[in-house]
Amino acid sequence: MNIEELSGLPAGAVDHFRSEGIEELYPPQTAAVEAGATEGENLVAAVPTASGKTMIAALSMLSAIERGGTALYIVPLRALASEKKDEFEAYERFGVTVGVTTGNYESTSDWLATKDIVVATSEKVDSLVRNGADWLSDLTCVVSDEVHLIDDRNRGPTLEVTLAKLRKLNPRMQLVALSATVGNADEIADWLDAALVDTDWRPIELQMGVHYGNALNFDDGSTREVPVQGSEKQEAALVRDILREDGSSLVFVNSRRNAEAAARRLGDVSTNELTPEERTELAELADEIRDDSDTETSKDLAAAVEHGAAFHHAGLSSTQRSIVEDAFRDRLLKVISATPTLAAGVNTPARRVIVRDWRRFDPSAGGMAPLDVLEVHQMMGRAGRPGLDPYGEAVLLAKNHDENEDLFDRYIWAEPEPVRSKLAAEPALRTHVLATIASGFARTREELLEFLEATLYASQSSEPGRLETVTDTVLQYLESNDFIERESGGSDDSEGVDDGAFTSAAALADDGGRDEELAATSLGHTVSRLYLDPMSAAEIVHGLADADERPTALGLYQLISRTPDMYELYLRSGEDERFGDLFYEREAELLGNAPSEFEEERFEDWLSALKTGKLLEDWATETDEEQLTDRYKIGPGDLRGKVDTAEWLLGAAESLAAEIDSEWTVAVREARARVEHGVGEELLELVGVGGVGRKRARRLYDAGIEEPADLRTADKGVILAVLKGRKTAETILENAGREDPSMDGVEPRADGESDGDGNAVANASGDRTATDATETTDADDSQASLGDF
Repeated sequence: MNIEELSGLPAGAVDHFRSEGIEELYPPQTAAVEAGATEGENLVAAVPTASGKTMIAALSMLSAIERGGTALYIVPLRALASEKKDEFEAYERFGVTVGVTTGNYESTSDWLATKDIVVATSEKVDSLVRNGADWLSDLTCVVSDEVHLIDDRNRGPTLEVTLAKLRKLNPRMQLVALSATVGNADEIADWLDAALVDTDWRPIELQMGVHYGNALNFDDGSTREVPVQGSEKQEAALVRDILREDGSSLVFVNSRRNAEAAARRLGDVSTNELTPEERTELAELADEIRDDSDTETSKDLAAAVEHGAAFHHAGLSSTQRSIVEDAFRDRLLKVISATPTLAAGVNTPARRVIVRDWRRFDPSAGGMAPLDVLEVHQMMGRAGRPGLDPYGEAVLLAKNHDENEDLFDRYIWAEPEPVRSKLAAEPALRTHVLATIASGFARTREELLEFLEATLYASQSSEPGRLETVTDTVLQYLESNDFIERESGGSDDSEGVDDGAFTSAAALADDGGRDEELAATSLGHTVSRLYLDPMSAAEIVHGLADADERPTALGLYQLISRTPDMYELYLRSGEDERFGDLFYEREAELLGNAPSEFEEERFEDWLSALKTGKLLEDWATETDEEQLTDRYKIGPGDLRGKVDTAEWLLGAAESLAAEIDSEWTVAVREARARVEHGVGEELLELVGVGGVGRKRARRLYDAGIEEPADLRTADKGVILAVLKGRKTAETILENAGREDPSMDGVEPRADGESDGDGNAVANASGDRTATDATETTDADDSQASLGDF
């Protein structure tokens, strides 16, 4: 279909697409239009990566906007939200407005009601529903990207329930679901009452094969010689081979450690293919990475980047990930070794994708287990970018002849697994059942079951009564923790009913609970609004309620680390003894009843939470970021993730403490502030000044500048010596409310140093030892660590 044949789009849209080089639609896009994508019809598009799914979404959304509606684009990851926002903002040139929202789970983001297209994660949309965002009822088109992730045990249930709620809010809205090719796309389409476009068409050829010995054998029967030289690894030979064609490579491995080790080795290959200009640009990127964080991970990444290679995993900071992804898309970086998280993330195609590790550790299997076909195909789908690559290659690595044959059967010839709902897992169900009751989607048990019948789980369940059984189990849990109240409604006309009569679970089971009324308590509403797992809320509430003395920071940090919403640090070999000793040393500070050490599994979980809490305590006592990442064997991204999650959970704990009238609300608030800024109690006021992070606050405090008021009166020379950069000092003084923040003519000097007239300059408090200071330029004013500015 020619682009000129499209109708029903905003004026200027066709011209925009033509300016982007789009003259003709891909076959899947044509099929989507013919199935009614631009006419408001529901659609499931199950097509390979790089085959035009985003264009299908764009045509659906723009046509809805032209009809006077608004559109929502749901993504699985925050990074993908930013990428899509940047992409859709190009539509603003013909009058389409775009907004993005991914965080702040307590906000209704009402400002988004003015936008034509809103980009959000499924978790954010779920929170908007819980908090009663009215503008959601006005949506006319909802696009769900990567809808096959409903199969994901962690994030899938939220996406599934969110889509069901949006359909109930507005039954007439158009729903467009985008997916990789899956084994049961027709089942997904039936669930969503949608037409199906299911194809394996790609704009450029994708060859899949297995490398064994010195040969790369493809699925079409062809062979390419790729010799392995001496003791080098197979992936190094494959990277070197494609680099000679000016092609880039993605290498998927099964762990962070392997990703980092592979990047070091592959840098020895890629460095030989760099031009002098590329070496200069890569050196600048390496400096950016070092400036972002002073950890060992950052140093290793920067060293690899200088050689044209990089690693990519969840331990990197968001800044580092962006640098790596952008440089790879620009083909400045020649190879990335990555964990599988990159396969489901942002757009990072390569000429050749190498799946080195097709097994990973699976606790449920008790060891290494093969990856799913769908996951491997997602990785392989990253091979080849239209306009840059004449073809794409996806390669698995075999060590012997039998494995070569097995990989063809297991992955190359195999169909992806069907998507299966994970909603019935109790952690997911208790969260979404409470949210469904609290948000008013269901006011009776019958309405709740009716709503759950609209989920994919219900359509796939073959066990009679299973949904009802697990729902009743969850309702009993929520009631026992005071999150909901259940009241029997009696007969249909409610005659003779005692309005205050609450019914036991056994009695309700006898009559099927047909008329049982459900209502969230005030505590339940708070838990749902805070976007907490009810089990997390119960752990926090019970921990605070049982505290006889003011909780310490460690006690609160260990408490939130025990919740399902915090991913604990696991205990490494030998650490059970170390943290066991810490447990006995500081047992009195910990909230709640510790399990017996003879309950090995529960006690180990308790120690894992203690380890996580100790990490947070160390951070909040200003331990250097590099020391922390080395001490706990984590990456800078892990540290930032733990700090962010702790800040959120402690903010929620503060709200819960107020809800239950706990006397420890102030202690929780203080612990949250300390973990937010990474400082001791004495620095909390200073870090409240814009531009003052943990390191600057400590330097100011040690120079006698102990509170914001001191910044308004202390000698400017001392302040400049501490803060180093003139612009930074002026900004901070302005933020502190100093009448004249200018640093013109001011020279930095140590506290107590004589001024130009021979007078000694006292520090702000008058009783501290002078600190050394050297004059620096603003160029030296960068801060490299988390929490600094």
